[in-house]
Amino acid sequence: MVSVGVFVGLIVVVTILSKSHADHNVYPSAGVLFVHVLEREYFKGEFPPYPKAGDSSNDPITFNTNLKGYPDRPGWLRYIQRTPHSDGVLYGSPASEHVGKPTIIEITAYNKRTFETARHNLVINIMSTEEFPLPYQAEFFIKNMNVEEMLASEVLGDFLGAVKNVWQPERLNAINITSALDRGGRVPLPINDLKEGVYVMVGADVQFSSCLREVETPQNQLRCSQEMEPVISCDKKFRAQFHIDWCKISLVDITKVVPVHSNRPDPGTGVLPDIGEYNPPSESLKNRDYFADFLITLAVPSAVAMVLFIILAYSMCCRREGVQKRNMQTPDIQLVHHSSIQKSTKELRSMSKNREISWPLSTLPVFHPVSGEVVPPIHPDSYETTSMLLMQTQTNLQNQIQIPQQQSSGKWYS
Repeated sequence: MVSVGVFVGLIVVVTILSKSHADHNVYPSAGVLFVHVLEREYFKGEFPPYPKAGDSSNDPITFNTNLKGYPDRPGWLRYIQRTPHSDGVLYGSPASEHVGKPTIIEITAYNKRTFETARHNLVINIMSTEEFPLPYQAEFFIKNMNVEEMLASEVLGDFLGAVKNVWQPERLNAINITSALDRGGRVPLPINDLKEGVYVMVGADVQFSSCLREVETPQNQLRCSQEMEPVISCDKKFRAQFHIDWCKISLVDITKVVPVHSNRPDPGTGVLPDIGEYNPPSESLKNRDYFADFLITLAVPSAVAMVLFIILAYSMCCRREGVQKRNMQTPDIQLVHHSSIQKSTKELRSMSKNREISWPLSTLPVFHPVSGEVVPPIHPDSYETTSMLLMQTQTNLQNQIQIPQQQSSGKWYS
């Protein structure tokens, strides 16, 4: 583990960095940002040489980290590796309740070219300190940074130095770093070099400076509500490298925070208690009488259905009045009217069947326009439209009815 202390005047900027080694012990402090770098270069020496030609220095290597005996890491510890060709980073901020409990992290490296693996253990011994947590904490949202970029010691040191120039504390340290994606942010579009954004929480031992308090003024609160950038006098000290969203800054004085005590149940270790080996049931099972179940499930519904069927059959077959009984209960005058209506209906139907209808003109005989021969009548069901004449004359037709005409003297003639 490499501990880095940045001294600027009398102000100490504390952060803890470490490089991966086999079964290595690290000693972070509670309330201080812990960063552990998993270097690809170190794990390359753990893999045997690959017989085939290839650039072994550029092998894609990924890491899998988990708490020993469990499938995942502790809740306070996060891990990120952007690509298989970049280093992995473990980071987080342990709390005071983790003090004195050694945390063993299993680190498994996978070489995706040779399919070889290497495993090491990282033992995290969390130490307590009287200086932490610091009473005044400020959380900044940096829009132009990703979390792995902010975890670099040079970038984090530059940011803490800029905060020191604005805040002027005696002690200053980074408490935690969180990606905006872990706070519900969206993945940015891959255009214009957009970044995910990162939240950086720092702590100090003095009151917040007037510059940090400017965001709480009514004018800046109004600009933030209108989605406008607030006017902050010290923004120029960050603007060269860090683009801070001042509307999302959070200032917390933990000395004024009222602690909330809640009686929470003990979550336990998460491991089921040992109740011994599984004891299967005996092979000699007792005989069971299913006759009562049969009566309940089949016989009773069948009996109810049979009773309903008998009632329906009696109602439909045995309760019919009949035509004779109906006529006896009907008045004579109504029967006479009904009978006369039926006779009239039958008579009209018989008359309509015997009615003669004159043939239409298209069925009467005509003369052929070329030969002059008489053409037989055309019936709709015995001709083809393709051989039908385009013009037909109706002159001198047989059985043609002459229409009477009126002379000029007013007499009629045929």
